[in-house]
Amino acid sequence: MKRGLLPALLGLLLSGALSARADVIISEVMASNGYFEDGHAWDWVELYNDGKSAADLSGWYLSDSGKNPLKWSFPRGTKLKAGKYLTIWCTGEENADPGKGDEFYADFAISSKGETLILSDAAAREVQRLKLPAQYGCVSYGRPAGGGEYGFLETPTRGAKNGARAFETRTGTPRLITAGGFYGGSVTVEAEGPAGAELRYTTDGSTPTGKSKRFPAEGLTLRKTTALRLRAFQEDAVSSETVSATYFVDDDPKTPIVSLITDEKYLFSSKTGILTKGKGSTPNYARGWEYPLNVEYFTAEGEPQINQMGTFTASGHSARVNAQKSIALYARKAWGKDRFEFNPFPTRDYDGYKSLLLRAANSDAYATRLRDIVASSLAEGQGILYQDHQVIQVYINGAYYGHYNLREKINKYFIAQYEGVTEEKDIDAIDLLARTGTDQFLQNGDNADWLALCDFCREKDLTDPENLRQVEEQLDIDSLFTHAAFEIILGNVDFTNVRVYRVPGGKWRMLLFDVEACWRGLDRTPLEYYIKPVNAKIQGFRHEPLNALLRVPEYRDRFLRRVAELLETVFRWDRVEARFDEVIAQLEPILPRHIARWKNMKMDNWRKNIRATKYYARVRPKKIPELLKKAMKLTDAEAEEYFGHALEVLEETNAAEPKAGKD
Repeated sequence: MKRGLLPALLGLLLSGALSARADVIISEVMASNGYFEDGHAWDWVELYNDGKSAADLSGWYLSDSGKNPLKWSFPRGTKLKAGKYLTIWCTGEENADPGKGDEFYADFAISSKGETLILSDAAAREVQRLKLPAQYGCVSYGRPAGGGEYGFLETPTRGAKNGARAFETRTGTPRLITAGGFYGGSVTVEAEGPAGAELRYTTDGSTPTGKSKRFPAEGLTLRKTTALRLRAFQEDAVSSETVSATYFVDDDPKTPIVSLITDEKYLFSSKTGILTKGKGSTPNYARGWEYPLNVEYFTAEGEPQINQMGTFTASGHSARVNAQKSIALYARKAWGKDRFEFNPFPTRDYDGYKSLLLRAANSDAYATRLRDIVASSLAEGQGILYQDHQVIQVYINGAYYGHYNLREKINKYFIAQYEGVTEEKDIDAIDLLARTGTDQFLQNGDNADWLALCDFCREKDLTDPENLRQVEEQLDIDSLFTHAAFEIILGNVDFTNVRVYRVPGGKWRMLLFDVEACWRGLDRTPLEYYIKPVNAKIQGFRHEPLNALLRVPEYRDRFLRRVAELLETVFRWDRVEARFDEVIAQLEPILPRHIARWKNMKMDNWRKNIRATKYYARVRPKKIPELLKKAMKLTDAEAEEYFGHALEVLEETNAAEPKAGKD
């Protein structure tokens, strides 16, 4: 090689490397994310290659710590083409796979309070140091298109070109002086915003933009029920948060009201709406999309309880095909608060909720609309977790959407509240399983111990004291017995609706869930799925723990006495009838309007279905002793010992048996 050629070549290579380093920049950051993609709303950092050739990022580093600038590194082979973007999702979670292509996953999260991001090359040389100020929720921070000083961007554009301007601050939040609520005839809404800001509004649920109507200085007069959204705009700042409120005109609440306000594209767009089927092979409502919305709650007297932003998803399983769909609500910190700071449920003493469920009565939507809430409420005080309820009506963007049952949403936070778990790491470690508990039914945590326990019960003889001790240490047996007794007595034919959970350091416990397919008949179902040989086929849930324990005389005795206790207390007709009548009194005045909205039932049929359901709820408990006698091969003497007194009580409170009506 000629003298001088090697240095020239090295210089050329070094020049190219330095050029590539200079061309790769942090173009946009989201440190308080409330926009969900694929079920997650992680923080993210976007890189952009501003050069004319691809950059090799193999072994480059990204960090939020000056003490540890090499916190996370790109895998070998990572390339960023000229003029292209890539995203690093900052999950705060350990990930075995760091990612590939244009999406990667770092194990740290970004603080919304403000911190410094450091991008380094494979030689650990700093490429860029970006200091982030305190961040606004759901507002990104980045470099404007074409260059310039970093600042807050009007619209997040992950994976695409940023806006032309970046700002140092955000416009202050406007205020609706006239509170949302119930008014007669009309209401004139007054509002105020930051000095110099322009107020713009919408009444169709959409987020106001700079092109929306200007809010009148003298106020806005509304003559019908309206969902109002208001936003402030300034030339030198990102637009404000959106404030929303519903104004009900000549509308009598009758029950508590939940009012939801959100962009139409999130509701019924064939491409993005989650309350519609859409056009793809997978229905929109089954895709798990989660979108922002405003949530208000008013008492039956019209008093406001909350008005805050959150997110929502479609909820339920097969019932999602129904026109009226169940909706799950979530409080998200990025949108303002991480809790709904109120308690709508009469039997709970909590001061707030992470999530709530608007349940559309699902499979009972065309019959009684009350089976699940009445049956579940009977579990109050019985030492088993169940979902409390409130009969409500729902409005979406000012339009009436009918009767719903507001329920507690089953997830790790629901369990944590009930069990008194407060540390976030312990909440995250709660095990929550559905049905058989296999991987496809794992809702949170881990299922290995549950599956091992079920297999142990299938394979081992629990009359052996050591084997029994192992089960007693892991399983809350009273919870198991109470759950099985409820399901059998209720006659819940949808027997796959089983949930089992465990908090750190605790035992496996049962959760009474979705029993609306109850009180439909007097035959043995679901008894045959609960009481069966230990080694029988697994059908819908793991039956082995219950039946292995029933082989142990003392536990067989305990189970039968628990069933008898429930029959003569919880399921005596005067107590059950009172629960029915309480809910019927709430439903009857609102159902005509609900039916007019959905046209899916008739009041006469509803009343017939109520009579039929009451009949089964009244008569079925008296049938249980005979069903159990046959299933568990009890002698006449045993049946009398366990159920004699219970049958006497049931006869006393159920002297006359009504005839079954239409169901």
